Amino acid sequence: QLRLVDSGGGLVQPGGSLRLSCTASLFTLDDYTVGWFRQAPGKERQGVSCLRISDGTTYYRNSVKGRFTISNDNAKRTVYLQMNSLKPEDAAEYYCVADDGDARDICIDPKRATEYDYWGQGTKVTVSS
Repeated sequence: QLRLVDSGGGLVQPGGSLRLSCTASLFTLDDYTVGWFRQAPGKERQGVSCLRISDGTTYYRNSVKGRFTISNDNAKRTVYLQMNSLKPEDAAEYYCVADDGDARDICIDPKRATEYDYWGQGTKVTVSS
């Protein structure tokens, strides 16, 4: 069910930053793992970072470690993905999903959005000079 709203994408120069937001519209995220996935045209879907809200467990794909940070604000029912030092290869459609599961398990095997409990519509990130 499409009940997540993701936003924050845009055009940024290499080395720049963006913060993506994933907000639950009708429910709280306390019992879920929220994952950020991305997919560029012609490329495989990738699990970028995942956060299990209940215990704070996180997972990051190797290529974003040290540059991206996932966090949440329970009061706002929102999970953020802070992306720093962006590279051209980070350009993609980013979308969030929410499901019951381990952060690592969800991130290392990203499926189509519709296979999760909830998903967002996607937000485009372009990294170009």
